Amino acid sequence: MFIDTHAHLNDEKLIYSVDDVISRAKEFGVERIINSGYDLHSSQIGIELADKYKEVYACIGVHPENCIYYDNAMENFIMKNAKRDKVVAIGEIGLDYHYEGFDKNLQKKVFINQLKLAYELNLPVVLHCRDAIGDMLEILNSNKQLLKNGGLMHCFNGSVEILNQVLKLGLYVSYGGAITFKNSKNAPQIIANTPLNCFTLETDCPYLCPEPFRGKINEPKNVPIIAQKIADILNKNVDEIEEKTTNNAKNLFKKLK
Repeated sequence: MFIDTHAHLNDEKLIYSVDDVISRAKEFGVERIINSGYDLHSSQIGIELADKYKEVYACIGVHPENCIYYDNAMENFIMKNAKRDKVVAIGEIGLDYHYEGFDKNLQKKVFINQLKLAYELNLPVVLHCRDAIGDMLEILNSNKQLLKNGGLMHCFNGSVEILNQVLKLGLYVSYGGAITFKNSKNAPQIIANTPLNCFTLETDCPYLCPEPFRGKINEPKNVPIIAQKIADILNKNVDEIEEKTTNNAKNLFKKLK
């Protein structure tokens, strides 16, 4: 069994064909999909999908690009729904300084607030970081006590040095379709330096579709392509990558069954 640890079935490119998307995923051995929220509405949809489909679990939270929408209503929503059997984490949360106009201080505040919530609710966190790794590591190192339930740095693409700092915090990393891209020249070195018990697989669908389908709408069914790329880099059998990453996901997301 493969597990897609980061998907957006709640995206408009997938939401209207979820039945077919899940069916295709199962054909390729992807039997668990963790849907990630990025604001109130997407988190609500994630819970609805988890309630409807046995294959789907949910993360709920506010993406840094949506931090202006983090308010008491959102916080109350998280606290109310975190105890649900299929809500496995708070996420995706973090920092994103990629596009102009971001409010760095507000992003940091919202990020720390959600780290505190995860700590209080005994859930791991799913972390998003784009062009902000310095501030991300500073916040995480200053708030190590809030990471008692662990966490996942999704779509990891940093250096080996950054990888080591992330792993030192007790976090997992996840690898997605980007590692198959021809311009992802550092992927082999990073993957080779990641212990087998420290990473998971993801699609971040509908984005980042792996080669040879780059540019198309991504789906959870493509997880085995990512697993095969990692197996090739490590000179291992893909079955071992499947087994290890599935166990890693279950170790982090305790509610997964």
